[in-house]
Amino acid sequence: MALESRITQEEIKKEPEKPIDREKTCPLLLRVFTTNSGRHHRVDEFARGNVPSSELQIYTWMDATLKELTSLVKEVYPEARKKGTYFSFAIVYPDPRGKMLKEIGSTVSGRKGADDSMTLQSQRFQIGDYLDIAITPPNRAPPLSTRMRPF
Repeated sequence: MALESRITQEEIKKEPEKPIDREKTCPLLLRVFTTNSGRHHRVDEFARGNVPSSELQIYTWMDATLKELTSLVKEVYPEARKKGTYFSFAIVYPDPRGKMLKEIGSTVSGRKGADDSMTLQSQRFQIGDYLDIAITPPNRAPPLSTRMRPF
């Protein structure tokens, strides 16, 4: 039987975040894994101490927004700078059953979106977790699991 959290996204967003003084607070090392296939890595790729080969290491703070992280990824991957490129974010975290992957939000290059100001802290990111980013080029539609579906 699967366990499911009863905390809604609205409750997470309402929780007040403590402001971080970036001048006085040491940044954390964020291990980011990217794909340009539009799909997240499989969880088993993180099993038994293994990680995918597409690692990007970013020094940042817990108040980093998804839009800020998008711009850092675009600095490294010029092909992701095209307007309309879709970025889907997921946290990979340890669990007693192994590694788990939780999608947290998305951004689109060159467009404003609802998740742009979402922070790592607001999504319960813990130091030591990984961030997995599925990048979809603008000429391909984002995967169905992350797009809004009509009723």
